[in-house]
Amino acid sequence: MELKIEFTDKEITPWGGMVLMKQLIEKTKINEILERLPLPAQNSNRGYNPIQLINNFWVSIWSGASRFEHLEVTRMDKVIQKIFRWKQMAGHKSFQRYFKKFGQADNQRVFTELFNWFFKQIKFDNYTLDLDSTIMTRYGNQQGAKKGYNPKKPGRNSHHPLIAFVADVRMTVNFWLRSGNSYTTNNFYNFLENTFERLEGKTIGLLRADSGFYDKKILEYLENRTKPVNYIIAAKFYRPLKLAIAREKTYLRLDDGIEISDTMYQSPEWEKPRRMIIVRQEINLRPKATGKQLRLFGEEEVYKNYRYSCLITNLSLSAKMIWDAYRNRADAENRIKELKEDFGADSFNVENFFATEAALNFVVMGYNLMSLFRQAILQTKTQQQLKTLRYRVFAIGAYITKNGNDRILKLSLAMKRRSWFEGLWSSTNLFSWPFVALKENF
Repeated sequence: MELKIEFTDKEITPWGGMVLMKQLIEKTKINEILERLPLPAQNSNRGYNPIQLINNFWVSIWSGASRFEHLEVTRMDKVIQKIFRWKQMAGHKSFQRYFKKFGQADNQRVFTELFNWFFKQIKFDNYTLDLDSTIMTRYGNQQGAKKGYNPKKPGRNSHHPLIAFVADVRMTVNFWLRSGNSYTTNNFYNFLENTFERLEGKTIGLLRADSGFYDKKILEYLENRTKPVNYIIAAKFYRPLKLAIAREKTYLRLDDGIEISDTMYQSPEWEKPRRMIIVRQEINLRPKATGKQLRLFGEEEVYKNYRYSCLITNLSLSAKMIWDAYRNRADAENRIKELKEDFGADSFNVENFFATEAALNFVVMGYNLMSLFRQAILQTKTQQQLKTLRYRVFAIGAYITKNGNDRILKLSLAMKRRSWFEGLWSSTNLFSWPFVALKENF
């Protein structure tokens, strides 16, 4: 039988499940905080309310937008408009114009206060703080986009932001945009001070970082704070370190092809020795092992057969516990990947440097809200990515009807899934601060 088409005037949305995020936004009262922050004002009476723009920005990202042009995904969605009670929807250029109002001082004040408030609502302490940097390739003439280290696109302009993650709750606490020619440690001290400010009242139980942060001044900074910070930082394989590894003969076997050593090491630049954990993995038994070979000793088979990793720490735990703790830092790479692939962090950029930084900080807060939704509402053992949640939770056809003064969102959902959605709806209605982060969520 030939299929025919007809049209309906009924307003229908493919994103009916987004009503859950609307409830979560209301229950967190984040909009009340945004109203109290020194957000840049709109100069025109015709300008959209900044709170609506920020909420609309989040909803569009959660619905699949990964660049400014994609923000149109919700512009013509009248049901989303009614769910969030917006009079009209902004086009993508309205977002760009608004973010261009943010300067460096605005970003510092607004996002320090916003993230500080957010993490104060989470009842958990002794955080594990992971520091990382990433490369964001740029193809236009964006301010601050310069040639620098870019392994995937050599010679291309890029930005090189610093990011701080709270591993325990799978959230991001700080994001600073930097020029593409910045070294990993550039502006690190101010960044870390600002990160501690955003986590005011919380204890940093452990700081982990890769070899990009291996620097004498960083180690001294962490050790000499009024409240010293425990750290595990991967070491760079400079020649003195390689020689120290070559001299080490005492290893403890952990498993087939993997051994660990616990020793003290003093770099020529240091004023005192520090604890060093060396892990070597036999290449024949562990061909995918991470680490570096000791190229200085290519003629000696004993060194050619292994890949080495070195960690500098001030912890007094066993060597294996330190190694295990550091390996969990790899989850930071997953967070960066998700921010780029699911939340468009790699693509939301405009010509103005601080406008891009403002947009990306709102992307990060949108990520945190989604992480909160996963842990507080879904409470699943597996932390599903946003691209999975889109089709499992949010992509539900829906339309709105009225019954007297009541507005009813009609969801097109199979019978066997209705009780599941009602459970999520109930959970969002019952949500309140503080959020108690439980270990089984991690």
